[in-house]
Amino acid sequence: MTVNISHGRGKGGSSAVKTDVREALLGGKTFRSLSEQKLSPREEKFERARMTSGFVLAPLVAIVFALIPMGLSYQQQMLAAILLAVIVLWITEPVPIPIGGLLGVGAVVVLGIVPAADAVGPFGSSTIFTFIGAFILAQAMLHHGIAQRLALTVLSLPGVGKSVYRVIIAFGLITCILSAFVSNTATVAMLMPTALGILAVIAELMQERGIVKEDFDPLRLRVGAALLLMLAYGASVGGLLTPVGSPPNLIGRGLIEEATGTKISFGQWMAVALPICVAMFIVLAIVLLLLNKPEIRKIEGVEEYVRKELAELGPVSRAEKNTRFAFGVTVLLWLLPAFAALFTGTDSAIYEFLDSRLDEGIVAVIGASLLFILPVDWKRRQPTLTWSQAAKIDWGTIILFGCGIIFGSLLADTGLAETIGTGFANGMGVTSLLAITIVSVVLAILISETTSNTASAAVIVPIVIPLCQAAGIDPFVPAMAATFAASFGFMLPVSTPQNAIVYGTGAVPITKMIRTGISFDVIGAILIVVLVPVMLGVVGLGQ
Repeated sequence: MTVNISHGRGKGGSSAVKTDVREALLGGKTFRSLSEQKLSPREEKFERARMTSGFVLAPLVAIVFALIPMGLSYQQQMLAAILLAVIVLWITEPVPIPIGGLLGVGAVVVLGIVPAADAVGPFGSSTIFTFIGAFILAQAMLHHGIAQRLALTVLSLPGVGKSVYRVIIAFGLITCILSAFVSNTATVAMLMPTALGILAVIAELMQERGIVKEDFDPLRLRVGAALLLMLAYGASVGGLLTPVGSPPNLIGRGLIEEATGTKISFGQWMAVALPICVAMFIVLAIVLLLLNKPEIRKIEGVEEYVRKELAELGPVSRAEKNTRFAFGVTVLLWLLPAFAALFTGTDSAIYEFLDSRLDEGIVAVIGASLLFILPVDWKRRQPTLTWSQAAKIDWGTIILFGCGIIFGSLLADTGLAETIGTGFANGMGVTSLLAITIVSVVLAILISETTSNTASAAVIVPIVIPLCQAAGIDPFVPAMAATFAASFGFMLPVSTPQNAIVYGTGAVPITKMIRTGISFDVIGAILIVVLVPVMLGVVGLGQ
């Protein structure tokens, strides 16, 4: 569930009670109940109805499907009934999304589909540890202000702060880079204060120059919509670049590796994703600025504002240096097998040694552990990150990932995946690689528009893989395409948390988000369908 952050602005643009964005979005409350959200009366009415419907629909769907004669084995039919109920829970959210997954896992054991040990086994997956280590590293980067310093440093480069277009594009680049390694939501939340500060400078300058009326509404400026949408959309695009950039990446990769028996390394993922990210960012910059053309091109005062903010951060602290070191070591070890393969080949003893020893999950937790070893103040035995700070990571997403892997494994083990795939192939008549890829991408984007991108990947990828297998097609291309597409929900505030953050500022009207988002949904789908098979072929993954 995404959250609208209201700043309580009235018609005159004044602020009533300012939301603490950092606390609201980085306080460990990723999945919130209705009482924890700030919504308009109309939004609250809709959300209450949606959530209440889930309490009725989820068990009703499970019972009805379980009783309908389907010609399936007990295990397959009951698993399908439970999975449908879980999907309903994920869409309607009467309980937090991770709890919906856990309820499904519990039902699987209670109904005797598999023993408890088999059900919870995937929680020991190496990818779970990749999640935990990466989230702890990201928490340290955010806690010690590395994101803000990077943003302000880039904006302070000569000439950047003098052009509205350069500022918007620079913000997009910063967001893309950070979100490749840090949570998309956290990246946007951390950069939002800087973006709003720069927007205020631009609005005041426009007022002084008489470009706008004295009583204008600064929340309705096209430049504001362009800047904030670039922030939200740039995070979605940048999150594709690495396996740890976004939860759907790790979910999709884990399911693909389990189904095909082929490992996708950190370097291979980046090689496939890089052209898609670059192409999509170029499209973002062009289309976003055309649809939301800023009222002013040249600006003054932004450079001074950036210098002031950068000065207030002070010199680089010991904690920042330690965090950068731990992060650098982790990324280096992640990429080391890929570099070894590049220079010595995948058959070399060096590559085989590094690939077998430098498991990504283990590397992630080792890198995160450095944060608790490297001191900030040795006399006080103060580490770079304390456990209470690290414990604020997004445990809900980790649980949800584990549940997604469990259901993916159960679909395969019970034979339900093959049954679903054969049924889809026969019923839809979709048997070609291109057709299955297009269907997979469209479904993933549609689902991600109405529920979380994490849930979208957990729902679509387990269906795509057996569909491909039933059609006799290698699942790599459609499954990877669906994984990427799960992050491409651009149209609605509920599509992604970062969309909700920028919408909550009041500076992005829903009509502008929908109009702009539809364009990127369509263009993004085309880019994924065209580039994924090409890059997988270049990297040598799949058939």
